[in-house]
Amino acid sequence: MSSYYGSGRDRGKGGKNSKGVYQEAGKKDIWNVASKGGNANNKGGSNYDENGYNNRKGQNRRNQNNYRPDPRPVTSYPQVGVSTTPLQQKKNPDKATTTSTTHDSAADTHNPPRNVSAAGAAALAAGDEEWKQHCNIPQKDIRVKTSDVMQTKGNDFEDYFLKRELLMGIFEKGYEKPSPIQEESIPIALAGKSILARAKNGTGKTAAFVIPMLEKCNTQRGHIQGLILVPTRELALQTSAVVKDLGKHMNVQCMVSTGGTSLREDILRLYNVVHILVATPGRVLDLATKGVADLKNSSILVMDEADKLLSPEFEPVLENLLTFLPKDHQILMYSATFPLSIISFKEKHLTDAHEINLMDELTLKGVTQYYAFVEERQKVHCLNTLFTKLNINQAIIFCNSVTRVELLAKKITELGFSCFFIHARMYQSHRNRVFHDFRQGACRCLVSSDLFTRGIDIESVNVVINFDFPKNSETYLHRIGRSGRFGHLGLAINLVTYDDRFNLYRMENELGTEIQPIPAQIDVALYT
Repeated sequence: MSSYYGSGRDRGKGGKNSKGVYQEAGKKDIWNVASKGGNANNKGGSNYDENGYNNRKGQNRRNQNNYRPDPRPVTSYPQVGVSTTPLQQKKNPDKATTTSTTHDSAADTHNPPRNVSAAGAAALAAGDEEWKQHCNIPQKDIRVKTSDVMQTKGNDFEDYFLKRELLMGIFEKGYEKPSPIQEESIPIALAGKSILARAKNGTGKTAAFVIPMLEKCNTQRGHIQGLILVPTRELALQTSAVVKDLGKHMNVQCMVSTGGTSLREDILRLYNVVHILVATPGRVLDLATKGVADLKNSSILVMDEADKLLSPEFEPVLENLLTFLPKDHQILMYSATFPLSIISFKEKHLTDAHEINLMDELTLKGVTQYYAFVEERQKVHCLNTLFTKLNINQAIIFCNSVTRVELLAKKITELGFSCFFIHARMYQSHRNRVFHDFRQGACRCLVSSDLFTRGIDIESVNVVINFDFPKNSETYLHRIGRSGRFGHLGLAINLVTYDDRFNLYRMENELGTEIQPIPAQIDVALYT
């Protein structure tokens, strides 16, 4: 079994002589540097700017699970891009039926009577040839997909003998066939083995661990059976939404617990039934130490963005948290980048883990990368030109500091474009509102710190702009991975100054990719 790590002497240099997965892929090593903007435990706050951020002073909603934004017209914003037509709000697609597929009856017999939804009960009562007719399957996605998600073994979700209610949730979520990372990890996770998996951004890693966790969850038992750890609060909200969508016919109770929210409300919620807990490490350790979160029956621990969770800021918390889990627990670790620092953790806690490496190359095949060589004072003008020339559906613009995020967002608003911003120093209620509204298409442009580089999956984002060029390859890889999700096409544009020229060359070498000069006209077919 191949090693996952590089040699110590190559750390931080791109690893000419490095050994491990990067050598297997024929690429250079990337070593983890803790990002400056994405600390999940940062506290403090910043109100929205009055120039277009819908200031909501005093509306510090404490329960993010019951959060609902105030309705407001989208048409009040001038929109970025060629078209000024506002984005359509997402609606549930019309009910569609698909050709019936024979499903082995073993999927219904391996677990006796379960607490299921009404639709799930109807599907259970239906015959093997009819149960899919009870599913509200969305219309098939006909957009182009790359081999990052299409190069599979040809398996179907039914091949894993999953519960029928879980299969209903999978198909109603729009999943058609398992992606490569799902094909590799779901059977191993169902067999009870620990996993150390490395796959590209946006290739289905979340479903790869949520599906086996839901399959193993027994809703007749009223304790926490699975714990999902994530490094940021926004990723926790997104992951819990996936759990609820896939398990909606199983009546699985999923709870989110993160820093920056009311501890009292979390404690009260844990007195009710919780089957799956999605949390940031600091908050769940606090609840476990207080004896409120009982993890002694939590047999599955998932570490999403595992390299970030094993950074110096999180690792001591994680080590303490593992003492509250049962001795025979199963650990599932997923990320697009694995640094040298996880070796000691693996040798201590995952001695017999199954290793999966699907990184034949580091960057996504569907993301086209360009750079524009500009002076610092020309960046805003260049950004304005991009807004007018590109066919932007939604875009995320990254800056290297919180101050620059707020200044740029204000400048974009003054130029007359709709814009939100988000960073780690904002009140959690404000972060929740921005995250929710941007996902719903209320705004085309989001200015962000590196808080948004990890795991955030917004399907309509087709353009990523690095207003400030990142300092390391790992951050760059995660940033551009916000576009081109699940094999679709995307565009990454980097505004590079004279001081960034060496970083640009270094990242091309480390990632084994080519970042081309931006042409006068960019073909729309490359990113739509």
